[in-house]
Amino acid sequence: MSFLPVLAYDGANMTQIDAGGILDIAMAGTSATLLARKWESALLVNVDNATLRRIMDNEGAMKAVERIEGWRSLGDSIIQTIINKGERVKELKGRAKSGHITDREKKELSAEEKEFKSKRRMVQEKLVKFATRIPAFMYLTDFRENTLQDVITKLEPDLFLSVTGLAVADFHLPVRLKVFSTEHMNQAVFAFRRYEDASLSYSGIDSHPGLTRHGLYDTVVERGGCPD
Repeated sequence: MSFLPVLAYDGANMTQIDAGGILDIAMAGTSATLLARKWESALLVNVDNATLRRIMDNEGAMKAVERIEGWRSLGDSIIQTIINKGERVKELKGRAKSGHITDREKKELSAEEKEFKSKRRMVQEKLVKFATRIPAFMYLTDFRENTLQDVITKLEPDLFLSVTGLAVADFHLPVRLKVFSTEHMNQAVFAFRRYEDASLSYSGIDSHPGLTRHGLYDTVVERGGCPD
């Protein structure tokens, strides 16, 4: 491992893992470090202009995201600013492609694109922080065969509020507006369930005897299966 480091893909980057991580992967399909990174990944949330516009146009959704820790520090009109800058960047890139762009507009394009990416990244980080509260909830709930959406919204909304500080409505609206990436959320929940099972099994504990299925974000798979 010193001379031929082992690398693993965490969903966005290649990262070097240690001996403990290798044992975790052999046992659970992922390591604790890679699992944590899955829940901190920007891939979990959609921050394209269409998604941001859906949030901005929905009063309830705006109130929900405003309750995310640190959101207000971004400014009252952060989403509108990102959308406006995104449209301006698109316009200037179109002019550049056709060759009808001035030197002043080239400088403007560079500055606008830099600020657009910076502000969008800040929003992305806040929405990901919302997602990082979910593993703690999954660890505490006893429901394993139901989808995470159903557990949160129908089966244990009070526990979700206690653990995350977020009401069901704060979760439901972003889900409906496609703020979360379904594919990557399913993968993250599956990795958590598999790691949890392996860790308990290694300790000699079978916390859910007879469990045959795993509930993921919005679907259910056989316990030995994997999400599409």
